[in-house]
Amino acid sequence: MRDHENPERLASFADVLAGELPGAWASVHHPPEDKEDLADLTDRIWDMDLVAESLAEHPFQRAAVLTRQDGAQLIVLNRSGGSGFLVAAVAPSGLPAEAFRGIREPDGIAVSDDPFQSAELVAGDLLARFDTALAHVRWNAAGVRPSQPDRVILTWQPDGSLAAASVSEEAAEILTANGFVRDQSGIYRLSSDDTTVQARAVRAIGPQLDAHGITTALQHPSGRTAPSVTPPTSMPTPAPAGASLARIR
Repeated sequence: MRDHENPERLASFADVLAGELPGAWASVHHPPEDKEDLADLTDRIWDMDLVAESLAEHPFQRAAVLTRQDGAQLIVLNRSGGSGFLVAAVAPSGLPAEAFRGIREPDGIAVSDDPFQSAELVAGDLLARFDTALAHVRWNAAGVRPSQPDRVILTWQPDGSLAAASVSEEAAEILTANGFVRDQSGIYRLSSDDTTVQARAVRAIGPQLDAHGITTALQHPSGRTAPSVTPPTSMPTPAPAGASLARIR
């Protein structure tokens, strides 16, 4: 059955699917008349496997887009030549191409006509891969290197704030207790509104992280020198907590 022959089926499925996925999702149906929106979605489907192959043979004429509160989007399409649907991630817009470099596409999946069963599959497979890829793209766009379980990398931002990404639960608790705030992309940020408070907080987290066996390093992206910091001669390497932080005055 072709796309234009079952508009209500697609919209109804997407509405129920949105309500069953973890988090808050809103569903919007795009009919054939939404040519500009459909063309934009075609360019942004984040897939190099099943969905890309299907679209190469059968371009879609309508779609349903699920949007989460943090801006993440999934697209739901009728599956040509069979029952069920295709669900794929939509790449975020407004980010430089470099942010996607080296990131594997969170390829879409085929699901059945049952939205409840499909929601379990999407949440357990596609959504998990999508969130991982999305986080890495956002970290790349912000110039933030992901941390490791035994090391927290703090990256100076153009506005003078500090950012850390992909930290462990223990590190997250310490960062939060010292003024870092987690944004929607999963990056922990320390504002530069008061540099004295900022420096005090950064100095404090070193010993606290060290007590948990977690080292700390500072990163200066694009050669930028952070306020009140002596720039290192090379990229930071794992060091005892406080060694790099002691540079902050």
